[in-house]
Amino acid sequence: MLVHVYAVHMARLIYTGNISLDGYMNDADGNFDWAEPTDEVHQFFNDLEKPIGTHVYGRRLYETMKVWETMPHSGTVMDEYADDWRASSKVVVSSTLDSVDTPRTTLERSLDFLPALKASSDRDITIGGPTLGVQALDLVDEVHLLLHPFVVGGGTPFFAGPFRGAFSLVSSRAFDNGVVHVHYRKDS
Repeated sequence: MLVHVYAVHMARLIYTGNISLDGYMNDADGNFDWAEPTDEVHQFFNDLEKPIGTHVYGRRLYETMKVWETMPHSGTVMDEYADDWRASSKVVVSSTLDSVDTPRTTLERSLDFLPALKASSDRDITIGGPTLGVQALDLVDEVHLLLHPFVVGGGTPFFAGPFRGAFSLVSSRAFDNGVVHVHYRKDS
């Protein structure tokens, strides 16, 4: 008897962000200028994002990120990221926005779409923003943190919510500017 076994690929949901040493995505004034990447860190992030097909954002992060849509080419490592961002699909989860104004972008009112997107996507998905990221942590497969050598003393925490779970370290890398990338995978 011949039995065919087919592997079913489910896209990974990856929670990614820049954080301060004290665990914040921005400072108490909402600034994140302390997280400006060097070319080395930016290229690493470009390479990290290559397999991503869809970015899922909350309203505030989407409003921050949509600058990549109209950013003119500058002859720097940022051009590659801008091109990749423009080519990817984006989903904005917001109860306050009436519409989105960038191509390849859809608007959702809740995260109810996310399990079906994971099951049907042939490319990985990132989720960003502390409120949204924590709401989806039960679906998150991996976490990528870029830990910056700054203590900002308050702001928006990266893990802003009551979630508990165990993750295992997959890899880490230190950069010349003191930034450390850590990659964790959720334990089964």
